[in-house]
Amino acid sequence: MTFDEIYRQEWSQVVATLIRVTGDWELAEECAQEAFAAALQRWPTDGVPDKPGAWLTRTARNKAIDWLRREAVGAAKLRQVAALGDEPSEPAYDVPDDRLRLMFTCCHPALAMEARVALTLRTLAGLSTAEIARAFLVPESTMSKRLTRAKQKIQHAGIPYRVPPAHLLPERTPAVLAVLYLLFNEGYSDVVRSQLSSEAIRLARLLVELMPNEPEAGGLLALMLLHDSRRDTRLAPDGALVTLEEQDRTQWDHQQITEGTQVLDAALGLGVPGPYQIQAAVAACHATARTADDTDWSQIAGLYAQLPQTPVVALNRAVAIGMADGPAVGLRLVEELAAGPLTGYHLLPATRADFLRRLNRPAEAATAYREALDLAATDAERLYLQKRLKEVSVPR
Repeated sequence: MTFDEIYRQEWSQVVATLIRVTGDWELAEECAQEAFAAALQRWPTDGVPDKPGAWLTRTARNKAIDWLRREAVGAAKLRQVAALGDEPSEPAYDVPDDRLRLMFTCCHPALAMEARVALTLRTLAGLSTAEIARAFLVPESTMSKRLTRAKQKIQHAGIPYRVPPAHLLPERTPAVLAVLYLLFNEGYSDVVRSQLSSEAIRLARLLVELMPNEPEAGGLLALMLLHDSRRDTRLAPDGALVTLEEQDRTQWDHQQITEGTQVLDAALGLGVPGPYQIQAAVAACHATARTADDTDWSQIAGLYAQLPQTPVVALNRAVAIGMADGPAVGLRLVEELAAGPLTGYHLLPATRADFLRRLNRPAEAATAYREALDLAATDAERLYLQKRLKEVSVPR
């Protein structure tokens, strides 16, 4: 097992164990980081221990003890941390998986929804503040402040860090679903971190098993499966992004598409469709279209109209309307979004550029592609945009 694999497997457990004992999120994260840094320095020469999780927990615990001694905290707290064993016994829980259990623990209803999701992504999923900020379409400094306020509220209000009993799981489920959704998206948008998507799908399956009557859990799992079915066709040999329109549909995972549509049908049979089910229905429209030209863009636009009209949803709806009614209509809708909260979001100028390209306005399209290039976050996106820019650039 590589160090990166150990990090992904053990990080959340080490941090969660220290939080549970010390009640201090900042201290837990800092000590966990120092423990992993020590492992990175020592294991190449000493070898990876038989139980790396126990080694990391013990090292982090010792660093927490040192910090607590320096801060002259109470003897009882020191004894509690010092007594933290390498393999602490755990009671039986209603949530069968360690990481899923910790997500329910982090998503405490005393925090605002966005704070719950952001804090869980930072603490348990190991996403950086910059990555979380990008997911929420806010500046990194803003997200950093929100995370700090959330941790302070937990500490000052004495919010307990413990696994909720079964009857309290439903009130935390929406936040857990949001965490899994953003975790999947992070892995789906970055091929280097594709394991995040696989982990999100695994946890979503467990959640559906745990809550078979929760339609949005099924909707989210269906959405992930349908998107993931196209994973192997999303990148060209040179690493550039391949758009849905240009992907080789014969290479899609049709078994996964079948499973996704079946999961979606089961979820839709449980009641009024929620946002994840509607998004999964959009994904199903794409996944079941035999060719790009067969895509029912009018139906997709209608589905987007049923979702809460967030800025990203409004942009996606504009794309669907533009594909159904013509690029001029789509361009007008996209330009109406230009002065809103999507400023700085690379897909806004990229979408505008695409409509301009379809309207045979290459000079304007080139300007928009350059703007999108400056904002793109991944190499795959940048390579794709560079190709498009080259296509529309007029030789001087």
